[in-house]
Amino acid sequence: MRFQRTAIAVGAAQFVLMASGAMMAQSAFAQDTAKKDDNGTTTVVVVGQRAALESASARKRNADEIVDSIVADDIGKLPDKSVTEVLQRVVGVTIDRTLNRVDPQQGVGDGVNHYAAEGTGVSVRGLTYVRSELNGRDAFSANGGRSLSFEDVPPELMSGLDVYKNPSAEQIEGGISGLVNLRTALPFDYKGAKGALSVEERRSQLRGKTSPGVSGLLSNRWNTPFGQFGALIDVARSRINTRSDGMQISPYIPRNNAVQGDTSGTVRWIPNGSYWTSNNFERERDGVYGALQWKKDNLSSYLTFFRSKYDMNTTEYGMNTGTANPSTSMLDPGATFADNGALLTGTLRSPQETGLNLSSSSRAAGRKSDTRDIAWHADWRATDQWKVSSDLQHTRATTTGYDNLVGMQGTLPKMTWDLTKSPAELHFDAADRALLLDPKTYYWGTTQEHRDQAVGTLNAARLDAKFTFDSPVLSDLRFGVRFTDRKAETRSTHGSEWTAIAQPWMQGWAINGYPTLDDPRFSKPVVTMGFPNFFGGQMTTPPPVIIADPALNTPNANGAPSGFALIHGYANQLCTSTPCALSWAPAPFGDAEGLNQQRERTKAAYSQLRFNVDTLRYPIDGSVGVRVVRTNMAATGYLLYKQQDISKITGGTVPAFADLSDKRDFDNSYTNVLPSLNVRMKVNDGLQFRGAYSKGMTRPDFYQLQAYTTLTEDIKTSTNTATNVTTLQSITFNGSGRGNPSLKPTTADNLDFTAEYYFGHGGSLTLAVFNKRIKDIVIGQTSIYTMKDLTGTPYNFNVTGPTNGAKGRANGAEIAYQQYFDKLPGLWSGFGISANYTYLDSRLNLNAPPGVAWCTPKDTPLANTARDLAGCDTDGRILGGLPMTNLSKNAYNLAVLYDKGPVSARLAYSWRSKYLQAVNAYGTNGGEGIDANPDSPNFGKGYSVNYALPTYGGAYGELDGSFQYEITPNLKLSVEASNLTNAIYRQYMQQHIGLMERGAFYTGRSYSVRMGYSF
Repeated sequence: MRFQRTAIAVGAAQFVLMASGAMMAQSAFAQDTAKKDDNGTTTVVVVGQRAALESASARKRNADEIVDSIVADDIGKLPDKSVTEVLQRVVGVTIDRTLNRVDPQQGVGDGVNHYAAEGTGVSVRGLTYVRSELNGRDAFSANGGRSLSFEDVPPELMSGLDVYKNPSAEQIEGGISGLVNLRTALPFDYKGAKGALSVEERRSQLRGKTSPGVSGLLSNRWNTPFGQFGALIDVARSRINTRSDGMQISPYIPRNNAVQGDTSGTVRWIPNGSYWTSNNFERERDGVYGALQWKKDNLSSYLTFFRSKYDMNTTEYGMNTGTANPSTSMLDPGATFADNGALLTGTLRSPQETGLNLSSSSRAAGRKSDTRDIAWHADWRATDQWKVSSDLQHTRATTTGYDNLVGMQGTLPKMTWDLTKSPAELHFDAADRALLLDPKTYYWGTTQEHRDQAVGTLNAARLDAKFTFDSPVLSDLRFGVRFTDRKAETRSTHGSEWTAIAQPWMQGWAINGYPTLDDPRFSKPVVTMGFPNFFGGQMTTPPPVIIADPALNTPNANGAPSGFALIHGYANQLCTSTPCALSWAPAPFGDAEGLNQQRERTKAAYSQLRFNVDTLRYPIDGSVGVRVVRTNMAATGYLLYKQQDISKITGGTVPAFADLSDKRDFDNSYTNVLPSLNVRMKVNDGLQFRGAYSKGMTRPDFYQLQAYTTLTEDIKTSTNTATNVTTLQSITFNGSGRGNPSLKPTTADNLDFTAEYYFGHGGSLTLAVFNKRIKDIVIGQTSIYTMKDLTGTPYNFNVTGPTNGAKGRANGAEIAYQQYFDKLPGLWSGFGISANYTYLDSRLNLNAPPGVAWCTPKDTPLANTARDLAGCDTDGRILGGLPMTNLSKNAYNLAVLYDKGPVSARLAYSWRSKYLQAVNAYGTNGGEGIDANPDSPNFGKGYSVNYALPTYGGAYGELDGSFQYEITPNLKLSVEASNLTNAIYRQYMQQHIGLMERGAFYTGRSYSVRMGYSF
């Protein structure tokens, strides 16, 4: 609080001085508006696409480090609709396309299965160890990680962004793969009064809805007896409404007896189920930025305030169909298969069950994020050689999220696949379609309730000094110190987010029958939902289904959705005893067991010497420096166990344990020494070469440092529907360590070489090669925790959690080219091209490789570790050979540009090859595999493999276009279009039969019209 009061007091004093000076000096500055001020302030004027490219090229050319930049075309106009999508245009930068959040407390773990309308997950050179900054200072969201969720930030507030590939000692530590600095304008960036206003309307073709946007900037500066003052205010609001359709296929499971009448013993690979869905996405993003600036003689100062608000809501409905037991399902005669044995077409049934399982889902999820940053900076030029700078910063980021679902369940006699198509299709005959519209097919099955809240704060202070040498070799010496105090806190529901209403295993001992929709007591509230224009008409439309009324999922800030009590009460009317054995309660929230609380303090010092030797044939300049940082962190957590009801289970002994909730406190400290060297050689005015070495570090994300371990007794039973007797099948003792407070930072040795050729007006051809050697990569491993039951018998729990368990390398090359063809005749001289290509290669080496070929018998520490690190197929075979996550081997951008007279246009294509998203992810993991290990006691049995198929994002490219017409020098009209080719985003799962299509998502084209006025 002392820091906040100090910063606010400084800002208030500066504002009072500015206001008093402004009233005295309206005319004083008017005489100087056409020239630089007396202190030589450089005026930054960005007008048009071509000027922006030239400015970005100049920043790269003149930078002390290896950097790539993007500059706004105009005030409030970066070239894409989100910062994330802007970043993907930078050579070496790629983005993900799913709603995968890093913190498992901020969701239910299936974000990888949901398409992101604006992209997420920024990677630099294939790695996600990205540091984010705002005007050279820490910038972050309360997402459980350390960096911004870039999609949260209004691009309208940005004047540009820089991506540093090999930062120097002067820059703040934390980005192994790169540093992304978002830049905003200051009042002195303009000659005098400046204003801009833009309005926008955006429309999603598939969703069929329009969304407004508006942004505006006002800036001015004045000369007064108290010095020169400036003030700037920038605001933005935008909204999008999109829809994405999805089609997903379950993992393929090998069988040699799955086709009726086929006795050949040939192994066939058959998926267990499918899921089709439609998701409506709504996002509102608000931003405000203000700056006060002052300068007099050898003193200067500025105060900035930045706020970004992000409000996202999705409503989703869909249908999941599959077999209860894939080891007994059967295909009708006539099924066809590929050469690798994978099913192509066929009709699947489940003759030993009541039918195929179906589950219609109605789901609502949302998130509100808010980041506020206030910063004060001052410069004092003490002498011609000495300059001292100070900087204070306070940041507070918050987020709240929810994810609620109601599932209706039932059975279908069959489903027919056509897997020859992409996306895959399901076909239903008239009888099947009638059943899907029949209320008696459905009963109330499950609910899912999730809530989370997080807050992160940072106080930072730094003091820097620069001494300029009077030397033909030494340029200056820079040194400084920085201190931070950062806190992170996350609360979430826990323990019972998924809750049964009525399930087969509840029959007899808890309830008799099911709350089906044809029973008047249980018939409401439901709706019938269709899938119109599914995938934009590119595939067969799935049949309509009955789902729970979406209103049931309306979030409740103080507990579960209000409608959940109603539908859980339906099961009470079917109870077998009084009082009822069922007792639903909202998921616990707000207690210590759902709390991740951490504090981190750092102290850093650096020294950096810049040199310039211009007496050589080829002049050399650069810098050499070292940064030393000390980190102290503390975390509080619990060891948790909750005993479930085992009284109704027969046919075996189920151990009972005492409930456990042991509080634990942890501390961890470490010091890192980070040297750096940057050298540039200038061959002539256009050609230069660079070399850079640095040692970097990235601290573990806050969610990885949690001190929580949850133990579970996983019991699998079967219920005889005739006798209603529940029989024990198996027990496994597992655990999950949410984090590890003893984790060390991941470090890397970074080596870069570049060749850069600049020509004409903004033309350039650049080549970079790089190598990163990475240590202490965080991976998941399994260990043993022993706990005694109530009789004193010890049991071993297999606990999976993060550890510094791997090292790796990432190396590659980048090439970029941009040029306008000025020498072409007439209108052709307006054409230009901007292109870049990135090649990446990586290798991950485990410190302790499991060294096994099978992940069976299941539920051993070795089997679980092998599965989590290398992937495990549905037959128990280890997969292995995995690259580092999020790394595409190839990626490129290609843009055709046109700037001539009042017309400015761009056609831009961005593409990346496939990349590993996760090794053990929801939807491609499970326990229903069939063990093919001949040495396993479970050989050939159903539910004998806990598999995990590596999930890949498929190769994906998107074509976007824009056209701008300058009506007057102050008024511009622009039109933009996204995804002109109607690209479909695909995911794949790795199995021994190859990369099989896991899912496909379609969001269609979107268009926007923008009118901008500046003065």
